[in-house]
Amino acid sequence: WRGLEGAPYSTLVPSDEVTINYKHGLPVITLTLPTRSERCRFTVKPTVTTVRAFLQDVQREDKGIERAEVFATDGSKVSDATLMEVLLMNDFKLVINNMAYNVSPPIKDKLSSEHATEMEDIKSLVHRLFVALHLEDHQIRKERELLQKLDHLKEELLPLEQMKARITDSADAKTSRLLWVGLALMSTQGGALAWLTWWVYSWDIMEPVTYFITYGSAMAFYAYFVITKQDYIYPDAKNRQFLHYFYRKSKNQHFNVERYNKLKEDLAEAEESLRRLRQPLHLRLPIQEINDKD
Repeated sequence: WRGLEGAPYSTLVPSDEVTINYKHGLPVITLTLPTRSERCRFTVKPTVTTVRAFLQDVQREDKGIERAEVFATDGSKVSDATLMEVLLMNDFKLVINNMAYNVSPPIKDKLSSEHATEMEDIKSLVHRLFVALHLEDHQIRKERELLQKLDHLKEELLPLEQMKARITDSADAKTSRLLWVGLALMSTQGGALAWLTWWVYSWDIMEPVTYFITYGSAMAFYAYFVITKQDYIYPDAKNRQFLHYFYRKSKNQHFNVERYNKLKEDLAEAEESLRRLRQPLHLRLPIQEINDKD
């Protein structure tokens, strides 16, 4: 019989050459080392140890072992990444040099419900101890990462903030000038109507004129609503005109508004994460060490 790589090995030896027993809940594999001809025990952690790690332990114990592989009963090779917990569920063949051992793992007794509950309590306790011992280091490392991220974001935002300030000042100045121009035009219109009413014509002649001017203004406000889907409210109209000037100026000066907004969002998110991280009452942080950094 040949393995997958075609290397021949001798007839299978009796299964008692390799025995598996459970001690303190862990499987203990006992086998005879070919070079030293002595029995050796290997205790494995089934949920952690892989087939590769087990075979390496065997080869490390006996330097004369040149080949160590594991095959399933159908002749297919078992992957080195397979956990021992999975391997020990079924029979398998252990090949060491030219000897093949037929291994039959014993059926592990199922834990009683009381013992299983105790095991779960122990696991929970170990997990809490791990968290208690490693939480502070994790929080400090996370805080340093956030501080570095904040510095990097602020460094990227600095030139964008300066450019935005210049564009904002320019757009605000243009919007203010437009408002003053509107006030000047309304004042001029009012003065012209008064002059025409009292010095040039009479009210009988100017009344229809003022009516159509009022009606035209109403049409203009309605047209504004149709185009913008917003009522003509002076603060909203001012903000809309400001944004119009701002985006036009940004395009001319190649100011990336989307990138600026993304950086601002990332900065706000990082600051919020840092603020939540520095809540020692909730996360049991080392208060003194954090205060020293501030």
